[in-house]
Amino acid sequence: MTTQPPSSAPYISACPVGCGTSLASTEIHLPEGPLRRCTSCGQLISAASESRYWETMASFNAPGFNQPAPRELERRRRVAGRRLKTISRLLGKDPADIRLVDIGCSRGQFVDFAAQAGFAAEGVEPAPDIAAAARAAGLNVHTGLLEEQRYPDAAFDAASLFEVVEHLREPLPLLQECRRILKPGGVLIISTGNAASWTVGAMGARWDYFHIEKDGGHISFFNPQSITTLATVCGFNVERIETSRVKFHEKGDVSAALYTAGKIAAELLNLPAQIAGRGHDLLAYLRRR
Repeated sequence: MTTQPPSSAPYISACPVGCGTSLASTEIHLPEGPLRRCTSCGQLISAASESRYWETMASFNAPGFNQPAPRELERRRRVAGRRLKTISRLLGKDPADIRLVDIGCSRGQFVDFAAQAGFAAEGVEPAPDIAAAARAAGLNVHTGLLEEQRYPDAAFDAASLFEVVEHLREPLPLLQECRRILKPGGVLIISTGNAASWTVGAMGARWDYFHIEKDGGHISFFNPQSITTLATVCGFNVERIETSRVKFHEKGDVSAALYTAGKIAAELLNLPAQIAGRGHDLLAYLRRR
């Protein structure tokens, strides 16, 4: 869930991640219009209107939102465990000595996993009903934007932004606030899609991640270079960037045989994509300077 509304003016003429470079139309045409690309860092920007953005964002506060089946929840637990271990290793601290905030935490699953692992964990979630549901489950989750919490400077050792930055037309203010609330040397972890992936090269406008009606509120599309630019401008060093996964078709868009063949090819390319930084899932570990 986003923690900051997009700009009131949907049209942005220069790169919003800190390049200041002009944007050029691309060959990726969506119902809202063509994506525009920063000619320096490659950041992609949607042409979606403000009203369309907020219309699609309503899903994040729906009663049934983000209630995964047990198998998916267990997968998320494993993923969270790996990420929490990396945070602990980067900080050189035991979990009990790490205060962590998950920003845009939804129902607080990562907060729960972190607390179970021994972290002093809390979350911030703008969707009021979903935040209330997290609290009803016994989790330390606050309603509102990160900036509205008025945390003191250097309050946290670690912060996370999972599937948040793609909802921000102007991400600089949020990253600057993350830096302010982190201790020097603190870790910020960001997950988002990789617009420089082999998936995008193969699928272009067919990639679901680009479609605001399928992935509500998706208006900003990052890549390793643009994440690095954003981090540098906001006072972070990049510790590591990982990418993973490749696909060539969305399920249901092609025949079962073609989808299966594409899936096999994608599995074979997953490791090379990781090595080359061309997977469509992007995970960045940043350290506050």
